[in-house]
Amino acid sequence: MTTQAGRCPFRGNAETTNLDADSVRGHGDKVPTAVSPGAANYPVADWVDVAALATDPYTTYARLRAESPVAWVPQLNKFLVTNYAGCHTVEQDQEIFSANVSGATMTRAIGARPMLRKDDPEHSADRAPVNPVLRPKSIKEVWGPVFERNAETYLQKVAELGPDEADLNRDYAAPVASQNLIDLLGLKDVSVEQVRRWSHDFIAGMGNVLDDQSIWDRCDAATAEADRLLEELIPYYRQNPDASMVSAFANSGLPTPNVAANVKLTISGGMNEPQHMVTNMVWALSNHAGQREQVLADPALWASVFDEAVRWQSPIGMYPRETTRETVLEGVRIPAGAGIGVVVASANHDATHFGDSAAEFDINRPKRPHLGFGSGVHLCAGHWAAKTSIGQIAVPMAYQRFPGLRVDERRNESWDGWVFRGLTSLPVTWN
Repeated sequence: MTTQAGRCPFRGNAETTNLDADSVRGHGDKVPTAVSPGAANYPVADWVDVAALATDPYTTYARLRAESPVAWVPQLNKFLVTNYAGCHTVEQDQEIFSANVSGATMTRAIGARPMLRKDDPEHSADRAPVNPVLRPKSIKEVWGPVFERNAETYLQKVAELGPDEADLNRDYAAPVASQNLIDLLGLKDVSVEQVRRWSHDFIAGMGNVLDDQSIWDRCDAATAEADRLLEELIPYYRQNPDASMVSAFANSGLPTPNVAANVKLTISGGMNEPQHMVTNMVWALSNHAGQREQVLADPALWASVFDEAVRWQSPIGMYPRETTRETVLEGVRIPAGAGIGVVVASANHDATHFGDSAAEFDINRPKRPHLGFGSGVHLCAGHWAAKTSIGQIAVPMAYQRFPGLRVDERRNESWDGWVFRGLTSLPVTWN
């Protein structure tokens, strides 16, 4: 770690993955350029290996927290905030740390600025229509039976493949997450593979800071397909309202571009966390046999398994903010217009908040708030849907169907990403 006058070389890296399309540059927006040489003195972590983050981000996070939890990373053209206190401070102050970050890739990808890139009161206005849909009562009573039906459908497909062929990500987590999203949104005449492709293509477009035309072509095609569908669905739901999110948006009075942008935003992000929480939970329990037996003996513990897995292996690892004026964060002076990476995956391993065992998976740890779903006004709107559909339904049902469910050590698993991180392949078996 060195300290020097602020320098921000633009070092591009076009490498993306099917999971982590914007990991190199940071969750969907072109990097701010307001940080200029000589603007300030601050810690610089020029040793960060961006490629290594996709393989094992937690080693890098531990060093950043130890040396400087707020540091300028020139390879990313951002300040990374890696401790719990710093990330929590950023989340609680949208006047200084704005979600309306500079750049146009997210807007370019989905056609308009969605709620994720807005501060209050604009953010609240866009989010208010779907809050009733996503409340715990609605999720339990209206959507719980739908989530159960979808889980049963794909568990049957897993059973048909058998314990020598099944891949939990490919055959269960991804299609269940996609079908749940289709139903919750109220999309019609689309397949799970189509929505999965849209999600990947939107995320790729949001991370396309190097202006790769082939990525824009994919993203534009997905946007055109989704927009054609919404052109039919929005007037349909205005005449035939129901409990879905598109219906709530369509009848909200919001301009059509706002509705379309927020639906496409939900498609882009609404698969990642639920999908990867299925595999994260099974992987964690497979590697902690004692806790696995504990939860199978006491189903009331499934909520703790879900919550601890979100903390321990956060599917959404980092998201951006931008300073509206010069400020001091954790003792580091940051100039106005600086890009901030809020690394919640690192904050969720901070021993000063979670204790010395922060890096371990432990469903019995004392309850402390974590940042796996964000916090403040941008707390994930769909967190109750994820907790119910995955933590209470999809994973418990998988163990009910296959009591011996575990990672198949005869075949290789694979992880990828750090902005979005999860298992891209998880072979499983059962007795």
